[in-house]
This record gives sequence, structure tokens and C-alpha cells, in this order.
Amino acid sequence: MSQANVQACIVPLTDPHCGEYTPEHWKTLQWLSGFTGSAGTLVVTADKAGLWTDSRYFLQADEQLKHTGIELFKAGLPDTPTPEQWLVGELQAGDTVGIEGEVFVASQAIALINHFEKNRLHVNTNFAPYATLWHNRPEIPMDKAFILPEKFTGESVRSKIQRLREALHAQKANCTILATLDSIAWLFNLRGSDIRYNPVAVSYALVSDTEAVLFIDFRKLTGEVADYLRGEGVTLAEYTKIDAFVTHYVQDTSTRFLVAPNKINYHLFQGIAGQARNDMNEVDVHPVDQMKAIKNATEIAGFRHAMQRDGVALMKFEAWLRNQLAENKTVTELDVSQKLLEFRSEQDYFVSESFETIAAYGAHGAIVHYTPTQESNAQILPQGLLLVDSGAHYLDGTTDLTRTIAVGAVTDEMKRDFTLLLKGHIALAQAKFPKGTVGMQLDILARQYIWQAGENYLHGTGHGVGHCLNVHEGPQSIRMNYNPAPVLPGMITSNEPGIYKAGRYGIRIENLLLCVPAEPTGCGEFYQFETLTRCPIDTSLIDTGLLTEEETRWLSDYNQFFV
Repeated sequence: MSQANVQACIVPLTDPHCGEYTPEHWKTLQWLSGFTGSAGTLVVTADKAGLWTDSRYFLQADEQLKHTGIELFKAGLPDTPTPEQWLVGELQAGDTVGIEGEVFVASQAIALINHFEKNRLHVNTNFAPYATLWHNRPEIPMDKAFILPEKFTGESVRSKIQRLREALHAQKANCTILATLDSIAWLFNLRGSDIRYNPVAVSYALVSDTEAVLFIDFRKLTGEVADYLRGEGVTLAEYTKIDAFVTHYVQDTSTRFLVAPNKINYHLFQGIAGQARNDMNEVDVHPVDQMKAIKNATEIAGFRHAMQRDGVALMKFEAWLRNQLAENKTVTELDVSQKLLEFRSEQDYFVSESFETIAAYGAHGAIVHYTPTQESNAQILPQGLLLVDSGAHYLDGTTDLTRTIAVGAVTDEMKRDFTLLLKGHIALAQAKFPKGTVGMQLDILARQYIWQAGENYLHGTGHGVGHCLNVHEGPQSIRMNYNPAPVLPGMITSNEPGIYKAGRYGIRIENLLLCVPAEPTGCGEFYQFETLTRCPIDTSLIDTGLLTEEETRWLSDYNQFFV
């Protein structure tokens, strides 16, 4: 920093592909700080350092940052400044903030730059000293990619590319860059294992009127995969050639780019926008993300089949768990994770877990994204609550569900909390809503009963789920903050309200919902949800006096599937 005349630097937990999870090669924040959560921002000045993370990781970060000299900032709380606000108070006019533009999402970098410039601070967007400082840095993943057959995707690559070109024309554009790995995977029917729990391959893509180019290290491609892609009209280029192609297209005055600034890194964005030409169309939601989110009939059928097989694995697991506890055998949180993986791997089309299993007993359940380690691994006793949040990728679909299980005696308070949470879960599952409704308008349905009891949760209520792809995807969501993307037929979204009581227990109930058309009304089109997840809800945790007849009927109908 001193050599580069940089007075502060910002290190995000992101990579050039704007993903939620980052390959080891780009985990600079973890290398610098020791914090291993999946969301965070590190800020370093000449004499201070701070790390910002969200409510999922408050307890974890507090533990991992001890004795580092790095201060924890709890993002999202009213009194917590943002990293840029904090820096404005720490720096003097004329100072420079360094960022590595290649690993910053363009929309985030632009907001930072505007904020700092208004406060008379400069920004160096090419500050990336880590390559020389970070010895033995992990290489970019080189796992082999594979093709997801059309019997699972329901559409050819050629067809998807044509639909994308039509969407570009509708936006008065003829070229786009894709940097997010799940979008690229969907477009090219390509899957991989470069990021744990995400079946994607590190790559870029460019689609224009005349060509569709996949930028990928050729060592990742078998001859069969390369032949399939070329047969679908795809040009293959080395991963490092993306900048040269962008420059070529920028120099062609007939090119008009479509770019989603929240889905491309700042380096590529500047490669297009920095030419000071009015030939770029910015959108909030990229056409590929919209197409990917609306599942076709083949994908939906696959999800239903995957949910049934996943339900079988979960019911086998619960039977195993109850038998072990009944026989007074030792069962730990890590045993739960391992057994779930074992039962799922027995199912047809199994690929991998869709995220790291959260097996949280007792007080650990109050840590929203707790995952057991050898050090924290708790024994499950025949009393209290076990929260299990887990999922899997199958070739025909992806699952994500949470169940809170009574493993022994529970308190009246636990039953009350579980039942209030279930009432909100049912209310969202039964929702009917007009076309154009966004997730923020639905969120209160899940929270209403726990709010009345003075409880709340800080995470979202629902996220999109990919088809044998990332377990978290957009553009839709169900949460308290505004997201302009409407919930549309074909979208699959989670329903996962929770209650967390620090040091005591946590409760969460999660199913996946498919948006489908409802019966037409005189007020226009209406939609509703179909619950896809197939796994019983523990009725021993219910205070039946708090349920209405309609809620009782919903629960009975849902659990009846498993009889």
C-alpha cells in the first residue's frame, strides 16, 4: 500500500465471476484475515483493519477474528457504518483507496467510486498486490467439465443461444458478456465441479449475432464435451482470451452491448464502458438469468422426481437417527452430516451435496449458518432440538430443505415457537397473488405470527434454486428489502422462516415452492405456489391449539404423502 501510495484497500470475498462461493484461488480475504465465512468485506488502512459480515456469521467471525487486531463490524444493523462510510471518517481528502477491479462486481465498484469521489477520495481500481505477497496461492480449479444431457435440460444449447439473441434484439443490443458461472453453465448445458457444492466450471462467455464463444481452459474439456459444444455452434477459446475478444468487439462500431452491472466484474465492465461510446445497454436482470429462473416442463418434472428421491433419503436418515438414540448410541453433528450424504448418494442421479450440511444441535441451532467442525462437534442427546438444513444436486434437480426435529423432551416455549413459525410457513405456501407481485410483498406472510410474538429473523425468507445448479439463484427472492424481480410461473423459491434464541436453540422449516398459475379472476392473472419438497414435518413439536382448522388440514394433507 505504501509503495503504491494507497492509504486504504478493500478486499471483498468475491472472484471475477461474481459468485456467492469463491474458489480457493480468489479467497484473498480468508488468506489475509482467517475468516472462513461465505460473505464478508475486509478493509485495511495503515494502522487499522475491519471486517464486515452479515448476521449468519456474527458469532463465527467474532471467534475467528480474536487476537488478529481486526475489528468486527456487524453489517445490516442500524448503528453499523458501511465500509465506505467508515473509510470516509478514517481518511483525509486526497487519499487513495485501492481495489482489485477484476474481483469487484461492477455495480458495487461504481457505487464505491461515486461515494469516494463525492468525499474527495481517489480510487485505484488496479490495486492487486496479492499475487506477489501470497506465496503458494492455490491454482484456478482444473476439474473436468461435463455436459448435462437434453433429457434433463429439456432444451438444446443452440435453442438457448437463439432465445438469448432474440432477447438481445428486444433490448436493442447484439452482443453480451457472461461472467457468472451458473448462467454460463445453464446456457451451454455445461456442468463441472470447480466450486464445492456448485456444479459449475470456471469460464466466461460472449454471445453476439454472429458467434457464441465459451472461454475456458482447454484442459477442462474432454474431446466429447468439445465436440458437443462445437456441434451446437459454440466457438471454444482459452479462458485468458476474454479481454482480447472484448477489445475486438468494442472496436467494431456496429456492436451494441447488453450488460447487467450486477453480473459482471468491474474490469470487464470498464473494458466496454471505458471507451466513452454510447453503445451499451445496462439492465438490472440479465436475459439469461430470467430464462434460467423460469424452469421448463422437463426441468420441473425433474425437480419433482428429485424431491421424491431426496425425501426417501431424508426419511431413511430420520429412522436411523431415532433408532440410534433409542439404543443409547453416540450420535454427533458430524455423524448426521455423514449419514445424510450416505443416504443421498444411494439415490439415482446423485451428483453432490448442494451446500455444506447444517447439523446444529441445541444452542448451535441459533447460529444461522453453523456447520459442525471437529472442534465444535456436539453429541446429540435425547432432549431438545436438532436443526438440519441440507440438500443435494441430482442430474434432474436440486434440493434444499430444513427440518427441526425433536430428539427428546422439548419445552412449551419450543412448541410455541415452532408452531408460530409453521403458521407463517403455511401462510406463504398457500399464498395467491396477482401477476407482478414481488417477493417483498409476500414476505410478511411468513413473518406475521412471529412478529406478533416479538420475534424476527434477519435472513431472507426465500431464494431461487437452480436446476442441477447453484442452490441460491435469482432474480427473484422473498425478503424484507425490495427486489424488483416479480415471482413468475416456473420459478422455484424456498420458504424458510426461522426463530433463533442465542445460546439456547434455533428453529427453521424450509420447503421449496414452485410458482404456478392460479384460476383466472376478474382482476387479471393470479399465481400460487405448489410445495415440491417431500419430507414430513415433525408433528410432536406442534401446539395444536395454535393452529386453525385450515392450517391443520394443510399439515395433514402434506404429511399424508408419506404414510
